[in-house]
Amino acid sequence: MNQSARQHSDAESALRALTDIYDRSVARLREAFAAYVRGDRFTERVRACYPAIRLVAAQPRDIDPRAAYGFPAEPGVYSTTVTRPDLFGPYLREQIALLLENTSGIVEIGESDVPIPIQFALGEDFHVEQGLEPKDVARIPQVFDVPDLSTIDDRIANGVDVVYPDGSKPLSLFSGPRIDFSLLRLRHYTGTSPHHFQNFIIFTNYQFYIDEFVRLARDLLNGRPIGNLDPHERYTSLVEPGNVIGVPDGAAPQSGYPGVPPPRMPQMPAYHLKRADNDGITMINIGVGPSNAKNITDHVAVLRPHVWLMLGHCAGLRNTQALGDYVLAHAYLRQDQVLDADLPRDVPLPALAEIQIALERALERVTGLSGYDLKRIMRTGTVATVDDRNWELRPSAIRNLPFIQSRAIALDMESGTIAANGFRFRVPYGTLLCVSDKPLHGQLKLPGMADSFYRRRVSQHLQVGIEAMARLREWDRLQLHSRKLRSFNEVAFQ
Repeated sequence: MNQSARQHSDAESALRALTDIYDRSVARLREAFAAYVRGDRFTERVRACYPAIRLVAAQPRDIDPRAAYGFPAEPGVYSTTVTRPDLFGPYLREQIALLLENTSGIVEIGESDVPIPIQFALGEDFHVEQGLEPKDVARIPQVFDVPDLSTIDDRIANGVDVVYPDGSKPLSLFSGPRIDFSLLRLRHYTGTSPHHFQNFIIFTNYQFYIDEFVRLARDLLNGRPIGNLDPHERYTSLVEPGNVIGVPDGAAPQSGYPGVPPPRMPQMPAYHLKRADNDGITMINIGVGPSNAKNITDHVAVLRPHVWLMLGHCAGLRNTQALGDYVLAHAYLRQDQVLDADLPRDVPLPALAEIQIALERALERVTGLSGYDLKRIMRTGTVATVDDRNWELRPSAIRNLPFIQSRAIALDMESGTIAANGFRFRVPYGTLLCVSDKPLHGQLKLPGMADSFYRRRVSQHLQVGIEAMARLREWDRLQLHSRKLRSFNEVAFQ
């Protein structure tokens, strides 16, 4: 941090300082790049750096032992670079306020020595190659800073003891460059701006779940009853790929990002049922497989959502299960392998009581069943996640033994990965699946049977997910972000 850093004793003034530094840095880079495109030649490198927060923490004050975040693990010097205060303003204000409350009451705000790559400064809708000759594109790294993957990693989230060159330790899981990297990836994969993402996330593995979510969202926006769901939730709009904004019937169109339907659907389309407080629901079709599941959660995590859930289909492993039955995951048998280098498979993933209770209560409300009767259509237990879609073709003895030993009741290709990345990134997670086939018992997923199953269960399944999010929204944030997700040497930021 440079010598012009200033001390702040309230979160609002600290946020204003961060915003001023960031806006000034980005404006300088954009102005210089516009000159570069016009053909101006530069004899010196053009550089601007991220703003930073620095905290010198003595022994923390008396901390509420129920709190999961908001205080440093021990006395010392802590810092983090910050990006996009326009997007993260409410989050930064809350985190800084908690630091001030729980420590010395002073934070320093200044410009770091970490450069902002030109691609990140130009924004999500700008491509540096646009309008430039190949030789001019090749010269960009000689004039401007570009992304350096050696400084964009997940060491902090993975529990590595990181110490910055100035001797400080991290305040947050993600640095400014790491966040910017993911924001651009989110725009690319989901077809929507990060501005539209909500704090409650649902992942699914089928587009027809998205189609039904869109239908339900429009009913909720317009106050139309949906089973036992409350149509008076304060949803304000529905944003679809291309940033196309839909509002309640008769309402004036919203200003903001211009919406244009994309010429083709993005790889993982996202749909955002928004609320004014950003506590609405974002639903993303992640497609099939653990690689997709890791990819999207790696990037969604930088937005610091309050919850993410997996709602999708699974293979039922018990003969007593019927197609359309529900599976509430209490544990995961991780055979996906995609996260082995970041979170070894022998690390247990705890079930989070707040999420489990919300899902079960939501299922009771939507189905009208409770207690022992609910067990007719729902089982709780271990979900196995594999990386081979044709796992059924492996020899029976090899295939069945891990499922027998783990007492698994269902199998899919995404849930364990999503839960593991939730654990890794300290995002509360949960899984509610629906049985679509029973390969071990002769019921394979075939077109005719699948169509019947889909018509019968998809809408109800989504209603359960929406109701669960409404219940989780009522929790205090410090309670919802469970202490189970935090270690003894945690960063202070949520």
